[in-house]
Amino acid sequence: MNYELVRNVIQLLEEFEQSNAESTYTCDIEGFKHWVSVTSLTSGVNHEPNWESKENGRSAESVISTLLVHLNRYAKTYSKSAMLDSPFSTQEEFIYLINLKAFGAMGKMELIKMNIQDKPTGIQIINRLIKHGWVSQTDSIHDKRSKVIELTELGEETLNAHMSKIRQATLIVSGNLSEAEKLQLIALLSKLTDFHQSIFNKHIDSTHLLNTVVTDFLPR
Repeated sequence: MNYELVRNVIQLLEEFEQSNAESTYTCDIEGFKHWVSVTSLTSGVNHEPNWESKENGRSAESVISTLLVHLNRYAKTYSKSAMLDSPFSTQEEFIYLINLKAFGAMGKMELIKMNIQDKPTGIQIINRLIKHGWVSQTDSIHDKRSKVIELTELGEETLNAHMSKIRQATLIVSGNLSEAEKLQLIALLSKLTDFHQSIFNKHIDSTHLLNTVVTDFLPR
């Protein structure tokens, strides 16, 4: 047995436990792997990148926020191209169908929350899908007040007919990243998504949202 390797792994686990005092990662093997992936990425950065207006005091947080907004707009541009000559009118329509195909029938509100949208917007999208016959709506057997949304045969056929272009748009979004860079980006974006998802799930009123997040969620 390679005892030096065992000692190194134990030391790494100790570092994980110490750095995870605020439970940023789950205390299991998946959380440990996630931490190792992110730590490997950050330790590999041996110089600080430059960005526009850095010399004028523009913060890293400002750059991250701007880049995420811009990437979202680029992705929507490719999605718009993928929807040409298709019956879809918005990107959200085929995303809802993809989620139903991947995860199966689910509650109406569960589907809306999965796509990080407010109830009125989500209801409008679902109603359009029902009107096209792409999804069906039935009463929940557990709660008659709730509705279950399911992908119909027509919905699956419509989605499959246009999946090749949708996959092309998805492929383009990741651009010129290497496979290793894609995995590193997934690790970082997953960490950031988990942070914001925990806030989103609390349904904090917009009036108090910013102050509450700064006070209760951001590291000090």
